[in-house]
Amino acid sequence: MPPRRQPTTRQVRLGAELRKLREAAGLKATEAASLLGVNSVQVSQIESGIAGVSEERVRRLAAHYACSDDKLIDALVAMAIDRTRGWREEYRGQLPTPFLDLPELEHHATYRWDVDFLHIPGLLQTADYGRALFAYVNPEFPDSEVERWVEHRVKRRVIIERLNPIPYETVIHEAALRIRVGDRGTARDQLARVVELSEADHITVRVVPFDLDHFGGAGSAMVYAGGPVPKLDTVVRDGPNGPVFVDAEAQLSRYRRLFRRVEAASLEPERSRDFIHRLAKEL
Repeated sequence: MPPRRQPTTRQVRLGAELRKLREAAGLKATEAASLLGVNSVQVSQIESGIAGVSEERVRRLAAHYACSDDKLIDALVAMAIDRTRGWREEYRGQLPTPFLDLPELEHHATYRWDVDFLHIPGLLQTADYGRALFAYVNPEFPDSEVERWVEHRVKRRVIIERLNPIPYETVIHEAALRIRVGDRGTARDQLARVVELSEADHITVRVVPFDLDHFGGAGSAMVYAGGPVPKLDTVVRDGPNGPVFVDAEAQLSRYRRLFRRVEAASLEPERSRDFIHRLAKEL
């Protein structure tokens, strides 16, 4: 199998996890290569996501690395043998790679947490809201390009709209609810959409009001995607050139605590729904 020219974030993550297991076992790449009967270059390519790896090799490496976490091993095997090519492939060559990796991450997520302070979270956005937002942030984009981004964002909502949706929790600051990205009609429809979605059993929406003491935020918008095991969770933060994927175990633990801290400061779901409804009536 030829090396991949541009591995996805998920493929890179698999290689990184295999490297972590090797390093935890105190083995060098050359020693791992000997275990597989390959050279160290091939091990390097596997650990960087450039080369694929079979189920048999994942399990053999895990055994030699003395990894006894069966759930983690099974999850890594699932990553190795996954050949899913979903709707995101339609946008390859049309959108930056990190934005193609987002729906792949979401497709495999077991749950999702969001925190947002300036905008309505993407999964809850109406098409008109998304259109106004993309046009404002990218004024040089022609209408056709804006529509491509809006279409992509709308399709990403599948994870909370399909027959087997993932559990979704989001905390939205009052500022994000009040900022009118579009006109009054767009803002009113957007708030109504958030209220409607908040009534679903698998969706929890909480609001952080302005009138709250001792609240320092979360630095910036945050997406937390749960993996099949906690070690394979992923955090997505906004970066200057698009989304940044974070998977270091210490950072994941930090962001889990941060989300719960922000959540604890927010209004209960029913009060949050009433709060958003009142804002919509003001428009």
